[in-house]
Amino acid sequence: MFRKLALFKVFAFLLCFFMLTENASAIRIKELANVNGVRANQLIGFGLVIGLANTGDRATNVFFSIQTMVNMLQKLGVTVPEDRVNQLQFKNAATVMVTAELPAFAHQGDRIDVTVSSLGDSSSLQGGTLLMTPLKGPDSVTYAVAQGPVSIGGFAVQGQAQGVQANHLNVGRIAGGGMVEKELPNTFNTKESIILSLKHTDFTTGNRIAKKINSVLKDEFATNLDGRTIHIKVPLFYRNNVAEFVTQIEVLEVQPDSVAKVIIDERTGTVVMGDNVKISRVAVAHGNLFVQVTEEPIASQPGPLSEKGETAILPRTRIAVGEDEDRLIVVPEGIDLGQVVNGLNAIGVTPRDLISILQAIKAAGSLHAELDVI
Repeated sequence: MFRKLALFKVFAFLLCFFMLTENASAIRIKELANVNGVRANQLIGFGLVIGLANTGDRATNVFFSIQTMVNMLQKLGVTVPEDRVNQLQFKNAATVMVTAELPAFAHQGDRIDVTVSSLGDSSSLQGGTLLMTPLKGPDSVTYAVAQGPVSIGGFAVQGQAQGVQANHLNVGRIAGGGMVEKELPNTFNTKESIILSLKHTDFTTGNRIAKKINSVLKDEFATNLDGRTIHIKVPLFYRNNVAEFVTQIEVLEVQPDSVAKVIIDERTGTVVMGDNVKISRVAVAHGNLFVQVTEEPIASQPGPLSEKGETAILPRTRIAVGEDEDRLIVVPEGIDLGQVVNGLNAIGVTPRDLISILQAIKAAGSLHAELDVI
């Protein structure tokens, strides 16, 4: 009895081990694809930051800073005589561009983060406050309004002889400084079908996702249209509740496929190889040729009784030429990435040597992968 129980535990352990090993490289669909139409939208606005410590725009260089200030004062009921406009000097104000992202399904009253960037010649936005700024989309419609104190995450201290500055002072951020005023039309829950867009084009990965969805739903609901698009019909059970259907789909795990590729960065000597890299049978020999030049100048002194002699510096050069021991190895056909690395390590290559070897193997037609040099 105990023997059968022990065998059953061993069998259960092995079964769980193989199941975990099989799904070790499986990735959720959420990480592989996006739902078409569910995205953020860019917003932009022109605003004014006040309360600066004499670090604002200079009126002699940034004429539109004065125009902006005059327009704001007029909207608040303050009349500025036309003959006095050119005499205005606002050292405590700066014109800025305000940017933000309107998240998908954002509702009226939601808070969003905004970024404030100096537009004129202001030297710092430290301690400034952004006045109410409309944020518009590409259709020139105001979707949000931003206002609040600007945080630059740094400081600047200037003395008579030198100063200290930390971080960039002309770009700041207001956490939750924008408020959504207009919502985008939302008909997501009434859709009869959704489209998944792969983040990387791959026909095999798209086909696997479609098969996985059909396997779970027990019917042909998903169709792989091309290498990046998967069309999914919404079952009748999930009509008017598409959000729940998407949550069921995006947590499914699929093993993605990838193109065999070798990435080389010659500036840093970095080599990154994918798991599908294969090479044909090839012989590799590697050796380092070095030339060492050493300058050892010597001083030539005149004789002890010489009256016209002078000390002279004579050049003397030593040159040494050598070559490291060559090793020739034969890399068999169809080996995987680990065997490629082990084989090249056997001849003692460095990362920079590996770059030259891989380029030579690719030129010989034995490296079956894309070689991308960045």
